[in-house]
Amino acid sequence: MSYGTDFADLFRLAASYVDRILRGDKPADLPVQLPVKYQTVLNLKTAKALGLTIPPSLRLQADEVIASMRTVVRVKGYRIAALVPPRRKTGV
Repeated sequence: MSYGTDFADLFRLAASYVDRILRGDKPADLPVQLPVKYQTVLNLKTAKALGLTIPPSLRLQADEVIASMRTVVRVKGYRIAALVPPRRKTGV
């Protein structure tokens, strides 16, 4: 389980800083900004390897759930998908 800043949001904040600097603002005059958006990520494969059980309520509250190395299910703010194993290629 991981709880931290949303990197996409941090990049947007950085882009606004760059925009202001390119428009002539002095970097020393820009305010310090802290992240305002955080996200929770659950890795079910690692939890299973450690013998941990993640309650369904926590799964529903997570922003992102990693079901396996290939399957990432986004929950909050994104499409809701079922936790299914990745499809295997059949045939040639």
